[in-house]
Amino acid sequence: MSKGYWIVSITITDEAPYQRYVSANAAIFDKWRGRFIVRGGRYETTQGKAGTRQVVIEFDSYDDAIGCYNSPEYQDAVAHLKAGASVAHFTIVEGVL
Repeated sequence: MSKGYWIVSITITDEAPYQRYVSANAAIFDKWRGRFIVRGGRYETTQGKAGTRQVVIEFDSYDDAIGCYNSPEYQDAVAHLKAGASVAHFTIVEGVL
């Protein structure tokens, strides 16, 4: 079974709601067995535009990655981001075997 990945390029525009999102997501990622592969750190954009923060989260399967994103608890947490705390480009992708 192929792993699933969240690939996120985000620019934080309001730190307070972003921190509420971060506080809420730890238990959710633990439940869905999401592991941070990339969380901030140095980067170089070589083509196009990227946010100011890059994140990659690995899940045991593509279905788990989709399930976590669509779960009611994650949707409650991500509402903080969607309420003006950030501008994000968010992709869920299936890994190779």
